[in-house]
Amino acid sequence: MKSLRKDYYNPFFSHIYVEKEVLDHPRTKRILDRFPKAEIILIDHYKDVFCRRGQNFILQQRARSLILGAKQGNLIYKGAPVCQSFGNEHFYYTSCVMNCIYDCEYCYLKGMYPSGNMVVFVNLEDLFDVVRERLKEHAVYLCISYDTDLLAMEHTTGYVKEWIAFAEEQRKLQDQESLKIEIRTKSADSSFWQRHSPSPGIIYAITLSPQTVIDAWEHQTPSLHQRIASAREAIQRGFALRLCFDPMIYCKDWETQYGEMLRQVSAGIDMKKVEDVSVGTFRVSQDYLKKMRKNQPDSAVVQFPYINDGGVYHYSDELTGRMEGFLVDRLKREIPEEKIFLWEKESQ
Repeated sequence: MKSLRKDYYNPFFSHIYVEKEVLDHPRTKRILDRFPKAEIILIDHYKDVFCRRGQNFILQQRARSLILGAKQGNLIYKGAPVCQSFGNEHFYYTSCVMNCIYDCEYCYLKGMYPSGNMVVFVNLEDLFDVVRERLKEHAVYLCISYDTDLLAMEHTTGYVKEWIAFAEEQRKLQDQESLKIEIRTKSADSSFWQRHSPSPGIIYAITLSPQTVIDAWEHQTPSLHQRIASAREAIQRGFALRLCFDPMIYCKDWETQYGEMLRQVSAGIDMKKVEDVSVGTFRVSQDYLKKMRKNQPDSAVVQFPYINDGGVYHYSDELTGRMEGFLVDRLKREIPEEKIFLWEKESQ
């Protein structure tokens, strides 16, 4: 490894590792310009840093490094069974950024990745090419913000803006309904809605939780009030917005907490203008949960006695039914039932 700058320090991304092959890439230069005090370290491959043995995910999250590289091999993937397709036949996801700036204790990324550092792939053009090829075969529903919160990273990467431009380009070339892109987020950056315009085919999905859940387990994320305010502005400005009550997390007095959350949502958002909503209780693969429990031995949400059903951990069927049924029944008072997507229904 070769260090290019050593005499500066920045507590956020104070160290940035860059694959030699992408050092001169325009996106690399643009991102590095945002962190002029960072120490830049050249590497051969992002996995040399990201996949090293003996890393501590939790400690690394407290002082993350950034890794810039090129994504190779499979660039898009079939949607996972634990995720919702929202009725779309050809459901895919892609990861142009790995890991998240937020710190939700229950996040599956803590069990999926060996490192708490973040990876940004700068070769977006290669991802775009793969999507173009899929569009020649069939319509595509593509989720681009599963393995990170892409909107929360927008000031660093500008990737949402690039995906919007790509989607608009495809709509001019393809059938109007050929490409749908979902961007899921807990971000509450209202300035994004002010800087951009609605784009057909782009769905912004804001995840909402009771404030007690946010305080206990969704560290460093915006408050419920801030997320509702951001969602309200997005809807007022004409953006297609999905509300995600997923995952629902069991907590003391959960009915009271989720009821109060819905009261605030209904008071702050015009539910008639919401594109749709998703509902689903917490579920995670057994392999991921094993690592999450090892990394977070004192986390109540991670150490909860879940049921293992075919390699997926979740709440008991009785508790799942009560929690999801409670939320769906309340939501049906606000929006048509056909706009409510329940994960349990899709997975059967």
